[in-house]
Amino acid sequence: MLRSLAFLAAAAFAFGAQAADFHLQVAGPLTAKNSFHGYGCTGENARPALSWSGAPAHTQSYAVTVFDPDAPTGSGWWHWVVIDLPPGTHALAGDAKLPAGVRALRNDYGQANWGGPCPPSGDAPHHYVFTVYALDVPHLDVPDNASPALAGFAIHAHVLGRAQQTLTWGR
Repeated sequence: MLRSLAFLAAAAFAFGAQAADFHLQVAGPLTAKNSFHGYGCTGENARPALSWSGAPAHTQSYAVTVFDPDAPTGSGWWHWVVIDLPPGTHALAGDAKLPAGVRALRNDYGQANWGGPCPPSGDAPHHYVFTVYALDVPHLDVPDNASPALAGFAIHAHVLGRAQQTLTWGR
């Protein structure tokens, strides 16, 4: 029993050490150019560039999400869900086409692409949580029309590590 506990503690420490080296950099700050075009927002819906490094060993793919926990919906707002990024991918240029085989799932605007910030006028600036997940599978078994919640369930079942950066924006 003691040996099992020691093994579990060592495994948890090793995972924590690997995850601590995993970093995400989002080109920021967010500006009106990044904001959505619609629903009262007049931005260009320009996606910021992202880059990451230090992923855990044995990463077989990545997923990227952008979530606004401050949206007045009771459940936040999903701006971007991208899955099946190959393990050799370490950056996504702003507004560049996604690599072949990578899937953008529908966001809460109902679109399968980047949906920029569009907080209600007068709200305090919202937080936009950018997360890259290192996964232990090459592809997630979710349909192309999966909701962000279903994608999140599949992502969290295969996480080796994650890196986050939060940016804010308001109008």
